[in-house]
Amino acid sequence: MLDFCIRAAGPDDIDGARAVMLDTVYRDFRTGYVPHWHGDIIDPAAAYLDPARHTLLVALDPADGAVVATAALDSRGPLHPPNSRELAARYPSGETAQLRRVYVRPEHRRRGLARHLVADLLTFAAADGGYRGRQRFRRTRAGPVLAAGEWPKLAVHPA
Repeated sequence: MLDFCIRAAGPDDIDGARAVMLDTVYRDFRTGYVPHWHGDIIDPAAAYLDPARHTLLVALDPADGAVVATAALDSRGPLHPPNSRELAARYPSGETAQLRRVYVRPEHRRRGLARHLVADLLTFAAADGGYRGRQRFRRTRAGPVLAAGEWPKLAVHPA
């Protein structure tokens, strides 16, 4: 992983984190900014820094200190719609730590940054003590893909 610094984001990291997130939704997802889906990207401080049970982690390039990766956690479960009633009921808000915005700039991928960021988010969720389950969802045209398929070594499901 080289010498990347992974830490909880502070006010000075917000612009860099927002840039990584916006670049990802435009370049990789090709959706662009969609207000209904991406409000947290425009104001990450309100979404992740202010609420006590939420966090935003950043990975900083050792060469210049730039934010090159992000990962966030909040206590909002998947909503119905667009997700199924069953999925929303299985992972209710307040009891579910949902991992979001696990994004790495292309030139820094394949170095283990996402794995380290997700592990740190799971540690944060476990330390909180109030979460019944932890899950990460990725929207696709076919619907959400659960963390078990993307993070098989790290996923933790509700009992």
